[in-house]
Amino acid sequence: MGHEHILKIFRWAGGINFRSNTRKIWAVLIFLSIVTAIEVILGIYKPAILVENYFLEMKLLNWIFIILTLVKAYYITWDFMHMRDERSSLRRAVVWTPIFLVSYLIFILLFEATYVFDIFKEGFLAWDF
Repeated sequence: MGHEHILKIFRWAGGINFRSNTRKIWAVLIFLSIVTAIEVILGIYKPAILVENYFLEMKLLNWIFIILTLVKAYYITWDFMHMRDERSSLRRAVVWTPIFLVSYLIFILLFEATYVFDIFKEGFLAWDF
């Protein structure tokens, strides 16, 4: 009467099947390590093309960091917290809530940071504190 674990990752891309949970956990760990290594390498070298170009008034490098962090958070939640074995309503509540909150945070960062930058650039006269 035990629950059968789904031994498949990357289902959105056709999926990779594993024979045991241990192999699947190692595969997810390797994937997360590769994503982290990409983040570290980009953080150290900061390629000029990603630093000089902007999308929605934020550097492309920052967008890449946000996207890679969301990917890591999703796979940590999905595999290491065993969300793949839960009911779909609980999965949605746990996974989608932070995605909406992070999207809202990005919205706040974009609009408030632009406002503060414009105030300091154009309207700043003196520090009177």
